[in-house]
Amino acid sequence: MPAIQKEDFIQSIADGFQFISYYHPLDYVQAVARAYEKEENPAAKDAIAQILTNSRMCAEGHRPICQDTGMAVVFLEIGQDVRWDTDTTIEEMVNEGVRRAYTQFDDNLLRASILVDPAGSRKNSGDNAPAIIHYEMVAGDKVDVTVAAKGGGSENKAKLAMLNPSDDIVEWVLKTVPTLGAGWCPPGVLGVGVGGTPEKAMYLAKKSLMAPVDIQDLIERGPNSTAEELRLELFEKVNALGIGAQGLGGLTTVVDVKVLDAPTHAASKPVGLAPNCAANRHVHFTLDGTGPAELTPPPLSAWPDIGWKPSSEAKSVDLSTLTKEEVASWKLGDRILLNGKILTGRDAAHKRIQTLYESGEGLPEGVDFTDRVIYYVGPVDPVGDEAVGPAGPTTATRMDKFTEMMLEKTGLVAMIGKAERGPVALEAIKKHQAAYLMATGGAAYLISKAIRSSRVVAFDELGMEAIYEFEVENMPVTVAVDSSGESVHKIAPAIWRKKIGKLPEPA
Repeated sequence: MPAIQKEDFIQSIADGFQFISYYHPLDYVQAVARAYEKEENPAAKDAIAQILTNSRMCAEGHRPICQDTGMAVVFLEIGQDVRWDTDTTIEEMVNEGVRRAYTQFDDNLLRASILVDPAGSRKNSGDNAPAIIHYEMVAGDKVDVTVAAKGGGSENKAKLAMLNPSDDIVEWVLKTVPTLGAGWCPPGVLGVGVGGTPEKAMYLAKKSLMAPVDIQDLIERGPNSTAEELRLELFEKVNALGIGAQGLGGLTTVVDVKVLDAPTHAASKPVGLAPNCAANRHVHFTLDGTGPAELTPPPLSAWPDIGWKPSSEAKSVDLSTLTKEEVASWKLGDRILLNGKILTGRDAAHKRIQTLYESGEGLPEGVDFTDRVIYYVGPVDPVGDEAVGPAGPTTATRMDKFTEMMLEKTGLVAMIGKAERGPVALEAIKKHQAAYLMATGGAAYLISKAIRSSRVVAFDELGMEAIYEFEVENMPVTVAVDSSGESVHKIAPAIWRKKIGKLPEPA
């Protein structure tokens, strides 16, 4: 076998991460298209339509599926007879490939999200390196590579349980999945790892997500192992929870469930749970020393011709004249098209604002939230004539602890994000007669087309976490929490669980 060249390996890693930033695996697209066809909840069906439309737009435009272009994860199966034509370590080559992918493609710049010194300064590395690398030595003279980009919204929902040997895995998963909320952006794939040690169970759960979506094939042929029996049972019962797309209630929460297992200690039953979100980014290739990987683009004809458009029932809102009284008139589930100027801010900006208030300084010059809406977002940098790159919502629950401060001190009247709000935020929203609006996670490029202009107004040094002012035109959102504090994420899944009727009502 020819030796694998350093440059071929690095370029293949870089090309792989670029490829998955804008191409969904076709098996996932087809599975989501099936979910769209059978979905009966209009709100969930609309969200799935946005996800599929966004997917095709990204495939056409070669722009990121999600603004969170992910933490770089690389699985390597290295043949023990492989020869390398380099003195550079594999880890160094992988990280150089990641740096190229995220910083050197000027027509598709990817967002740098990786922070070094995680317990201290949390400074952005600027190039999304280093990657998380998993190695296996196998027989043969080739290197099998799988690259994946895992966003924070889904990674933050990973769970590990050290069950007793007599405990039921299905029972634990069905109790756990509702606690994940919607921050992992369903419909997606659940990975389950069983056995080994705690870290092995989590590794198996993550690795399982790299396999093709093939649950329908398994349903047709039937299971051949305990792991496949578990897949089928979990697929049916997790969907019977009624969580639905984006947590809005509906028939499809997962398009597949994956299970990998390993031998374990007699006293142990480790179970790892890893969700993969609607971005679902991974690709596999093999290097044999004959050159870099060749990644074949999927045909655009493979995408369903849905062409999402705003609902005719959507209300147009002029943000320049928005009042608390108008916000209080919004009803749960209302579809709204926002027009005018909004401010952005997420974790770091909220923390900075809190510090400024505690010091007595108040908001920075030029930042005024009075009767305005904030969007929880960290956008991708623009290319060409874009006002902004893909700019989908981040998980709103991370801002819950700041909500009372923002509503009480700044004059803010509404917030936009993805996923549910927790009890602290719900109480603050009710107290201040505000509202929480949900944008679709997994529709970042589609949403960015509603943003006509963008400028940084504060905290420029925070990069994608700075406060921006966006001018938007017909930006689609849904009222997820109204001024009474009622939440669609609490009400809708319960309704759909009862409609589906395959699980007993929770105690």
